[in-house]
Formats: sequence, structure tokens, C-alpha cells
Amino acid sequence: MSIKSLGDPFSGESDLRHSKSCGCEACATGKHHHAGHDHHEDTYDLASMPAHSDMVADGAASPSGKLASSEEMLDRAIESAVVRSVFGHNEISRRSFAKMVGSGTMMAALASVLPLDKVKAAILDDLGTPEKTKLNIGFVPITCATPIIMAQPMGFYEKYGLDVDVIKTAGWAVARDKSLNNEYDASHMLTPMPLAITMGAGSTATPFLMPAVENINGQAIVLHNDHLDKRDPKQWKGFKFGVPFEYSMHNFLLRYYVAEHGLDPDKDIQIRVVPPPEMVANLRAGNLDGYLSPDPFNQRAVWEKIGFIHTLTKDIWEGHPCCAFACSKAFADEMPNTYGALLKSIVDATQYASKPENRKEISAAIAPTNYLNQPVPVIEQVLTGRYADGLGEVKNVPDRIDFDPFPWHSMGVWILTQMKRWGYIDGDVDYKKIAEEVYVASDCAKIMKDLGYEAPDSTYQKYTIMGKVFDPDQPEAYVNSFPIGKGVS
Repeated sequence: MSIKSLGDPFSGESDLRHSKSCGCEACATGKHHHAGHDHHEDTYDLASMPAHSDMVADGAASPSGKLASSEEMLDRAIESAVVRSVFGHNEISRRSFAKMVGSGTMMAALASVLPLDKVKAAILDDLGTPEKTKLNIGFVPITCATPIIMAQPMGFYEKYGLDVDVIKTAGWAVARDKSLNNEYDASHMLTPMPLAITMGAGSTATPFLMPAVENINGQAIVLHNDHLDKRDPKQWKGFKFGVPFEYSMHNFLLRYYVAEHGLDPDKDIQIRVVPPPEMVANLRAGNLDGYLSPDPFNQRAVWEKIGFIHTLTKDIWEGHPCCAFACSKAFADEMPNTYGALLKSIVDATQYASKPENRKEISAAIAPTNYLNQPVPVIEQVLTGRYADGLGEVKNVPDRIDFDPFPWHSMGVWILTQMKRWGYIDGDVDYKKIAEEVYVASDCAKIMKDLGYEAPDSTYQKYTIMGKVFDPDQPEAYVNSFPIGKGVS
């Protein structure tokens, strides 16, 4: 995709949306390789989304047709964000008003109530001009990736002067490898992954940072309908379960859950790594008896009448971390302004996603083929928390999935205790040192405060998981307190 300029938000002639007649290369040629350029008529058309705009404009903002400088792009992004917020992201109203009064009058009217120059200066002074604006970010198509995905069609990257391609990725191993190979500037990851990559568990040791959690809760244990009479985990001996990745909360929560019911996950059940989009097919084929998976594939099993939701993982650990936004330490060190702008986009989008009143709008935004490729009602059931459980009941659990960006160091310490417990790491582990190096809570807290949100004053807290208290000050004692586990001494 080539960038001519940002569209002029004060012009009634410029259309900031994708449409069949828009001039962007992807639309003109029909090449829809990346998210954000799909006009598939039997799915959701981004052209119909009122909040969508794109870095490719109709040339009105840049008569020369040449690339704008990063600073000009950021100025235009700020203007565009302000104008769209005034018109409630309604493109038709914006264009009608601009044509009626003219661009100059429109600009003057806005400037009379909001000093745009001061807004731009404040943002630029605080953030600095991004060293690189064109970025590739990988995502695995699950609802946990909502902030990373929705930030593109809903304009959050553009708001901070970035041109981001969000690239659908088959699974977590691919996301890790493409991140290590610098094919991705940053990526959607599972919260244990940056810890594992930094420590060299499962890959070459490379310092990674996790400055933001994407979501909390958001997972479930699903069983095949053949097991409707086996609700007691003690009956699961010999079952085959799927999880999306070894270094995942899904793996650690499933292990924790069955062990608390007396089953050894390494002896009494089989745990297989299955990419999330393949979970339902494997359940249908009988390759799995169940899985602990991200959504929407838990709800999709119910939708297809193949399985039922045994329990939500929030009922195992209320508020547990799930997915994350991560990048290499080298990326953050070499391009601090780009890293800052990107983190700001993610935190802003995460806070937007945390509001229940936005969930239906977000469901429609992330449903299209180039994002989750799922029916909107399935995604809505996940994000709104009003869902059919496959057992004949309709549940109302608004925090079935929630969004909170703050990367607690205590979450990192808990994950490390489980990596030690199940033999993914061994030897002496400096739990707090590793958690504090990878989970950069200070960066997230600064961005949260910059955006006007409250940030926690501390980075450690205790958790109660299935009635057992975790104290981050006593990690080794916690590991050794379990009767089942490879790393238990």
C-alpha cells in the first residue's frame, strides 16, 4: 500500500473511508493481502464503518502527491481525530457540513473552541516524532486481540501518526518466530511468551518487553457434547485437551485446574497444542475431548452445537491476565518515539474496549474476514457477556472478557512459578527481577496517566486462585506448596 497523504478532514470532497470508488491501491486492484482493505460483499464492508479512515487519501491533502513528512502526518492525524470526534465518526455528516460552510470556515469554527496548534504542540512535545511510521503488527485471530485489531479500522494508530498493517497470523509459534526475525515490529502475544522468549525457553534467548496486557479473563474450558455427563474433572482421566501454545495462560490454567481436582496433567490427561482456529474442527472430529481456548472458539463450539462451556476461566482466577502487546527490547530502544506512539495507540484502544457500551460496535469492527472472520453474533456473545452456554441456559456475565492494559509484576511472577512448577524452566529463578525487566509497568502507567486514566500505584498484589492465596513475595514457597508438579521439590 502506498501512502499519498492523510485525507483532509476539513474537505467535503475527501472521503476518509474505503469504498468501491476509493483511490487506494488495494481497493483499485482488489489485492486484499492485509487487514483493513477488504471489501468482501458477503461480509462486513469497511466502507460502511463510520469510524474507518485510512492513511491513503484522495490526494486533496498533498497536491504534490509525495509522501508527507512524519510531522505533517502526525499533524493531520490529530486534526482528523478531532474532526471525527466532533462528528461522532459520521463521515456523511462531516462531508455535508464541510461542503455547506467550506473548509476554511469549518477549520476556523473548530479552532475557536479548541486550540488545535496547542494540541498538536502538546502531543509532539510529549511524544516526539515517530522515527518510523509504517509498521507491521502480527495478531492471532481471537477476541483477546481486540485492541490491536480494532485500533486499525477505528483509527487509533492513525490518531498517533502511525500507518499500521495488522497481519493475521496462523498461531503463536509463527508470531514468535516472525517477531524474532523482525518481520513484525511488534505483535499480539500470550502473556507468558515475552517471559519465555527473554529467558530462552522454547527459543533463542532475546530480550523482549511487554508494556501492556491486552485482556483479562476471556478463556473457557469447553467439552464435547458427548461429555455432558462428565462435569466432575475427576472423570476426565484419559481425556485429550487442546491448548493454543505451551507458553500460554491456557496451558497453565488447565494444568492448575485439573491438578486442583487431583489429576496430574502430564500423566492423567493429554494436552496438545492446537492453533485456536482449528479447535472446533478437532473437537468435531473427535481428536479432542475438550480444550481450554481463547474466544471466539469457545462460543463457536456452542454456536455449531458441538460442545458446551464447562467453565469460564474467570471462575478459576478472577481477573487473570491473558493476551498481551509485546515487542523486542531492541525495537523500543532504537525507536523510542515510535514505541511510545504505538503503546499510546494500544493503551487508548484497550481503554476504549473496556467500556461495555462500545462492545457491540467493536464486535462489528473486528468480525470481517480479514480480522476474526466470525459471525457477529458469536463475537457479540463473547464481548457483551450475554451468551448461550450450550447447556440450555443464557448467561449474563459482562466481564466474561475485559480489557485492562496494566502489566502487574505480580502476574509475571505467578506465570514464572507455573513455568517452574511444570518444568518449563529449572534451576534458581530470580522471579521479580525477570518480571520487572519484561513487564514494563512504568511505561504503561505513564501512558495511562498521559491519556487521563488512573494507573495503579504499586505493581505487586496477592491473588486468590481456586481458594489458594498467591503471595508474590514468596514465589518459591508457592511452587513447593503444590502436591502435583514436575518442578516441585
